[in-house]
Amino acid sequence: MSRFANLRRISSLDPVADHEEILRISAGLEFPWDYQKSLEMALFRTYCVPTISGLLERTGEFERRPQKRYDDTAVLMAELVEHGYDSPRGREALRVVNRQHGRYDISNDDMLYVLATFIYDPIDWLAQYGWRPLSRNEQLAAFHFYRAVGARMGIRDIPADYSEFLAFKTAYERSHFVFAPSNRRIGQYTLDLFCSWYPSIARPVVSRAVVAMLDPLMVRAFGFTAPPAWVGTLGRLALRVRAFVVRRMPVRKTLKLTSARNRTYPGYPRGYRPSDLGAISSDAL
Repeated sequence: MSRFANLRRISSLDPVADHEEILRISAGLEFPWDYQKSLEMALFRTYCVPTISGLLERTGEFERRPQKRYDDTAVLMAELVEHGYDSPRGREALRVVNRQHGRYDISNDDMLYVLATFIYDPIDWLAQYGWRPLSRNEQLAAFHFYRAVGARMGIRDIPADYSEFLAFKTAYERSHFVFAPSNRRIGQYTLDLFCSWYPSIARPVVSRAVVAMLDPLMVRAFGFTAPPAWVGTLGRLALRVRAFVVRRMPVRKTLKLTSARNRTYPGYPRGYRPSDLGAISSDAL
């Protein structure tokens, strides 16, 4: 099976009518690891907004159980992509998300901004570190998929144009990425979580590498100290070497979405329903 067979399939589909199938192929077959990492960084990015980090800090979830918070978010989003937002499991996952969000006073603009990161951060990541960049059909499919999800979450005034939504995201970051103590604390909790996935001896290196991958606006908003430039250069080189290797690997034939490893729900989705997840309680996204 040709390495580009999935891309040919995607090119034959309509990014509006077939956006669920396109995203399922992209995130579950073509780029499962890249989508996972880019969405980790997308959520990390949202913590540069003081209203978001402040709400997350007040819930206490990041301090008490950051791994569960992370797994709930990742698995619920995977349910939507794998099964579709209007499938029985997709509707169940959305009910969990909406119930948890409904417990907090979250501004519509903050919700819009978080939604935008789910679209554009993977696109940017794959342009730099993917074994190939996302095609235009894949980019538009992601846009239409998350617009539909956002509408089902009750988010208002979602731009109907791809470029308009991207412009909103860019402008929001320029005006809202400012330092706040809550940014620093939530950012550090998240950084500590990322480091906890590696042996103790490697954690200082991982911490510096993650910060080195952040753009200067994020580093300032978190109040982190930027490591030497060569650390970021080395990290980006490693990701590009990985992309070179992945490009030459066989085509994945089974979806890796809800079946991806998580630490809170062993064996998920076997024996679990989306309603079993504690979900985005702190998530206030």
